[in-house]
Amino acid sequence: MSKYWSEITKEIKPYIPGEQPKDKTYIKLNTNENPYPPSKRVIEAIKNTANEKLKLYPEPTVEKLRDTIGEYYSLKNTQVFIGNGSDEVLAFAFMAFFNPGETIIFPDITYSFYPVYANLFKINYNLISLDDNFSIPIESFSEKNSGIIFPNPNAPTGKYIDIEYIEEILKKNMDKVVIVDEAYIDFGGISSAKLVNKYPNLLVIQTLSKSRSLAGLRVGFALGHEDLIEGLNRIKNSINSYTIDTLALYGSIEAIKDEGYFEETRTKIINTRERISNELKNIGFYVIESKANFVFISHSSVNAEELFIKLKEKGILVRYFNSPRIDNFLRVSIGTDEEMDAFVKGVKEILNS
Repeated sequence: MSKYWSEITKEIKPYIPGEQPKDKTYIKLNTNENPYPPSKRVIEAIKNTANEKLKLYPEPTVEKLRDTIGEYYSLKNTQVFIGNGSDEVLAFAFMAFFNPGETIIFPDITYSFYPVYANLFKINYNLISLDDNFSIPIESFSEKNSGIIFPNPNAPTGKYIDIEYIEEILKKNMDKVVIVDEAYIDFGGISSAKLVNKYPNLLVIQTLSKSRSLAGLRVGFALGHEDLIEGLNRIKNSINSYTIDTLALYGSIEAIKDEGYFEETRTKIINTRERISNELKNIGFYVIESKANFVFISHSSVNAEELFIKLKEKGILVRYFNSPRIDNFLRVSIGTDEEMDAFVKGVKEILNS
């Protein structure tokens, strides 16, 4: 521990991303990346933008991208906020809407960045316990709170909450901001974006990393009432006015506009997910119903950590969480059909041994 660290730096426990070893070539099913490349229109836009204009700062208001996203969701561009990946948007949201010392609520099994941000910004939190089926008990969001956040679909379970239940949460918390983190919504769910004009306390956060194959560009966005968006802008412009670079800006616009390619790749992933889920069930796995680009699985005969280690030895990376209640589960990102077939083959070999 460095003597030069601040007290905050000494106290925080940072988020740990999925491992990315370089010792050999792996089938990478541990970070929920899209197995398919970005739209050709995205690549072309980036190539056309990589010119002498890069000497200039990017557009701080990213108006063209806000126009494109607003049009896609039938919202005004003043209801759209753009950030450097959804993690940055989440960080800004914690600062903009949750007060230090007050208590927010989120699920006990969820995206592990939430407690990191809460601790970093000195925000207290209570955990909502998922039930035995890993579903979020909606009624628990009626307890006293100073804000709510949860993913839909949830991570790492992949379970989805129907939009009518989202409305119930919003109605019961009209004086508090409810953040719905929709990083995986495009793989089978209905976005709460359709509720933005109805509920001024709703903030929807999405990313282009997953369903648009742009994890390398780092673009996330939020949808909400103009007052919420203004709050995010006040935080952003107190930290970094230029969160999106020029290449990311124009690449993202084409990613949103190329609806045909988006539908093609997400449909492939959904179909592969359903096929692999059935195959895993047939060989004794408990597979939680997923609406994300991953599955959360457990086997009664082989410990999850053992499976994780042996799959890595075979050159297949999956995600293992050594945490209470989920320490016998693996999260497996959905790759191409060929990658998933290799994964199932590897699992069968381990089970048979």
